[in-house]
Amino acid sequence: MGQGLWRIARNQQLQQQGYSGQGYLTREHGRRLATNNVSNTSHRKQAQGGIDIYHLLKTRKSKEQEGFINLEMLPPELSFTILSYLNATDLCLASCVWQDLANDELLWQGLCKSTWGHCSIYNKNPPLGFSFRKLYMQLDEGSLTFNANPDEGVNYFMSKGILDDSPKEIAKFIFCTRTLNWKKLRIYLDERRDVLDDLVTLHNFRNQFLPNALREFFRHIHAPEERGEYLETLITKFSHRFCACNPDLMRELGLSPDAVYVLCYSLILLSIDLTSPHVKNKMSKREFIRNTRRAAQNISEDFVGHLYDNIYLIGHVAA
Repeated sequence: MGQGLWRIARNQQLQQQGYSGQGYLTREHGRRLATNNVSNTSHRKQAQGGIDIYHLLKTRKSKEQEGFINLEMLPPELSFTILSYLNATDLCLASCVWQDLANDELLWQGLCKSTWGHCSIYNKNPPLGFSFRKLYMQLDEGSLTFNANPDEGVNYFMSKGILDDSPKEIAKFIFCTRTLNWKKLRIYLDERRDVLDDLVTLHNFRNQFLPNALREFFRHIHAPEERGEYLETLITKFSHRFCACNPDLMRELGLSPDAVYVLCYSLILLSIDLTSPHVKNKMSKREFIRNTRRAAQNISEDFVGHLYDNIYLIGHVAA
């Protein structure tokens, strides 16, 4: 503080004399110097805990002038690791500065496979001039097209050689992709039952509790909003797949695909009953056991009771 006051006094003296170290100053210039010094002093007076805010701001400004770290000066492994955390948009921006690093094929290959886990083109010899960056743009364009019109989207993927014209390949693509609109996907699967069949077989429900397996199934293949033939088809396909994945459990419990179908329908109705705000009188555990065993008599009371507890504690199976 003493040095600051000394500088103010010295500047005032120079202002009165109209003199600086490099020559005479006008009175107006002298007034500006005095004002700047007072402003700097006020910054110092606002310092708390012994921290010189003026000094911090000056240091910060000098660091900003130094610029960003040049990734090209780092080891390649470290540079690629840093860039691997960027999304496609940020990676394109980074390529404006570090063109060779940000355009590396391994980075774009990772982005493609992390978003679209399966494409037929992954398992083929790449054509001349192939680029994963270009493939990413095509996959993104195809996904947007699918979300507007599913048939046109699938045709786009096939026209670019990204997908083979095979229900199994289309099913794998859908199973490993999370950027597709679920409402459009539901419409597409309702029309393409051959793709739906292959998509169901990709699920593995081994050693899973029935309500949890049903939740996983409906996360990939969304249930329709209303009951109807399509919902019945989904439950039928799930029941057969669940039994195929758990043959020992089915023998132990004495369950058949028809019995699992009844249980799944009961779980859906129970989920609606317990979660809907419009249902005032919720179904009790005793009522659920009685109604379910009436439809499937070979099911044990304890097993049905565990089903009720799962829905009551975790929630809807098709949410």
